[in-house]
Amino acid sequence: MLMSTQALRYAHQLLDVRAAGRQFPPISSSVSLSVEDAYEIAQAIIDIRIAQGEVPVGRKIGFANHKHLAHEQHPHKGLPSWSMLFDATVRYAKDNQGIQSLQGALQPRLQPEIIFKLGKTPGPNASVDGLADCIEWMAHGLEIVTCPYLDWTFNLADAIAAFGLHGALLIGEPKLLSAASRHHLTQVLADSSVSLSCNENGISILRAAGFGSDVMGSPMYAFKRLHRLLQLQPESPSLAAGEIISTGAWTEAYPLQRGQTWTTAFSGVSMPGLTISFV
Repeated sequence: MLMSTQALRYAHQLLDVRAAGRQFPPISSSVSLSVEDAYEIAQAIIDIRIAQGEVPVGRKIGFANHKHLAHEQHPHKGLPSWSMLFDATVRYAKDNQGIQSLQGALQPRLQPEIIFKLGKTPGPNASVDGLADCIEWMAHGLEIVTCPYLDWTFNLADAIAAFGLHGALLIGEPKLLSAASRHHLTQVLADSSVSLSCNENGISILRAAGFGSDVMGSPMYAFKRLHRLLQLQPESPSLAAGEIISTGAWTEAYPLQRGQTWTTAFSGVSMPGLTISFV
């Protein structure tokens, strides 16, 4: 297990790498790094960012798409993780459109997700239905994931330490949920799909289609796993009203380049897609 001074040293190194836009060898390549060690590094990063004036706004769930992980024979299958989201990397896309800079983004990739905002703090033993009752609104999000490790080669602990690979989150217009829609939300999202298309040089190509059921059966189940995981980490803050929750990727993450415009569209759920141009 890492000493607290080591965790702090790695936290500063990862923050420096991110600020400079340069790559860094996986921590696990030089020391034995457990998932518990990684969360300690992540907590040190959270403390530093808060001290520097950044404001936590929610959490992201990582490694929740079992279909993609199984297809890639990924070593992280079945091991969802969480990372803190800050105001500096979360923005809202007015009219579900936007322009996003990729300057400084290390090996950026794009993945579509569903975002929840909590209107109430969940109870410690909340069921899926109980968690649904805590959701104020739902929105579509596109997350830019980045990686400081060469060729996206790392293990789960490396990913958790490195900001959960989070680069930025673009959120579409929120949709307020009624009591009736919350009641059916788990199954509605499980039965829904999203398409991901890229337009480059005037040519649009469908890159992927993903299903809510690929995200641990439903994004609501991924949300529940996050809630349970936090209960096992008393040193981590529990979920609270006002937080946004990025619930996991519906497709694999696709490499991003400047000059591309990416568009999403949903089927099975009343949710507008997003159109984002990258510069």
